[in-house]
This record gives sequence, C-alpha cells and structure tokens, in this order.
Amino acid sequence: MNIVFFSAKKYDQESFETINKHYGFELRFFDIHLNAETAPVAAGADAVCVFVNDQLDEACLTALAAQNISLVLLRCAGFNQVDRAAAQRLGITIARVPAYAPEGVAEHAVGLILALNRKLCKAHSRVRETNFSLDGLQGFNLHGCPVGVVGTGKIGAAFCRIMLGFGCDVYAFDTMPDSALIALGVKYISCNELFTSARIISLHCPLVPETYHIINNEALGLMPHGVMLINTSRGGLIDTPAVIQHLKTGQVGYLGLDVYEEEGNLFFNDESEHILQDDVFARLLTFPNVLITGHQAFLTREALHNIGETTLNNAKLEFNGKNCGNRLPI
Repeated sequence: MNIVFFSAKKYDQESFETINKHYGFELRFFDIHLNAETAPVAAGADAVCVFVNDQLDEACLTALAAQNISLVLLRCAGFNQVDRAAAQRLGITIARVPAYAPEGVAEHAVGLILALNRKLCKAHSRVRETNFSLDGLQGFNLHGCPVGVVGTGKIGAAFCRIMLGFGCDVYAFDTMPDSALIALGVKYISCNELFTSARIISLHCPLVPETYHIINNEALGLMPHGVMLINTSRGGLIDTPAVIQHLKTGQVGYLGLDVYEEEGNLFFNDESEHILQDDVFARLLTFPNVLITGHQAFLTREALHNIGETTLNNAKLEFNGKNCGNRLPI
C-alpha cells in the first residue's frame, strides 16, 4: 500500500519512517502543498497524507478521485481545509488525528503569555548586549488574573488546567461545557461576557463558519483596554486588519500568534532570502508587543509520535475495510 505525503518536512519523514517499520507501507514524501494543480504528483498512490495548509477543495478532491484515490489522511486535528460535502459525493474517506498532544499546544499558548507578559525576548536581547537595565520590562501577576478560554475541547481543557494552576480566574465559552472543568472551578459564560471580562483571551476553538473572524472589530471593542490575545488554533479566527487597528490604539496590549490567516505561503518554509510580500503580516512584525511563532505549537516529540502512529493506524484499518474511528463527520 502506497501513501504519498504532501507538505512533508524532515521531521515528518523521520517520524513516519520510524513508525512505519511496524506497518510496512510504501511512503513517498513531497514538500509541496496539495491542491488541484499538484494532485497528479500522487499518481499511483492508494492514499494521500496532508497537513493544515493543503487545500482539499472540490477541485483537488476531484483530481484525487480521478486517480482512484479514496482515502485522505489528515495528520492534524482541524479540518477547515476540507470540502466535506465534495468528499462524500466523490466517495473519499477523510480520517484525521483528533488528539495528538493537547498539552503541548496548551503549553505553547502559555509560553506565549509568559514571554509577552514578562517581555522575555526583549530581556534576553538586552542581556546578550550586556544591557542589564530593567526599564520597560514590567509585567503583571498571572495569579488572580481573569483568563478567558474560547473552546474547551482537549487543547482548551488542558490550557484551562494550566491556568488554574497559576491561580487565574478561568472563564470559558463553549457550546458544550465540560463538567470536569466546572468541577475544577472553570466558569462558563457567554462569548460576549468573556470578551468583556477577561484580561487574557486564548483561542482554542476549531475554524468553522460560525467561528470565522470571531475576533473582529466588534468583539475587540468589548474587551478591556490592553487585553492580551493568544491564538494557537487557526488563523481565520482573527480578523487581522481589525486587530492591527486595535494594536495601534492600545486596546490590544499584547498579541501572541502561532497561526495566521494567510500563512499558507509563509509558514513551514525558509523565506529569509525573499522580500516579504504580505503587507498585513509585515505590519504585525513592526509592533513590539506582538510575538509570532510559525505554527510550531504542535511540534513536540510526543506529538510527532502520536500523529504518526494514529495516521498509519487509520490507514491500516481503512485499507482493511474497517472504520478507523477517526473519520470526519459528514
């Protein structure tokens, strides 16, 4: 059985080849994104394996179906890049990795909070220049701070538990409240109440039509002046030009991003020798109170192992005519 990987990096290949010793599939790896134009690269494959910035729209899925490929393996939890209706119509099964290392992503979100609050990047740069001045490095205590969490799935729940450990007052919004979190002291409130109340807001919800640009001009206007906004979920949750306007006024006091709405042509690549063409992203980089990482929150040893193991097990079960249990909902 032959699986073609798109958007594959060195760490993907190393991880999957190690785990594949127990499965014996034929694996082929390509660094290019999957879309309708690149789909012919998968010729002869039984399945393709893709990541967050591969475009599984109707045109791409049709191109895959024309090559008799009926299985797409997502090595991620999110599936906003998939046209599920087209997949169903074409008879293509989409299987994902629903939970690979939720604690790792949650910990990265906390890392962004700590780095922004205590200005760790600026402090490190100063010390390297033997500048030990503390001017401009003042932060605030997390203990007792009201923290809002939008989305309390596995990652959001892990984030809630960490922030409770800091002694924060944790508020959450989710259409399906988690009773275990409530027992720990998390208070579920409406989305607008959360925007109004929280000094730190961290996004952990999936990108679906209902959450697209959930952080927009109206929502930002509800937030306390100087709010800290963290996004380690999907870039499309945030209306970036609106956030930039509120950064300029100080309404948004801190912004930590591991994802960006137009990241597809930027993240996971070395663009250091090229002129940055994205003016919105370039503007974000000018703010001293903005910290951006390149979609690395998932990147832990444990996550890579779990992604590889779950993905190849999904393939094994589906190839053998069984439902792997991780198919996308229709």
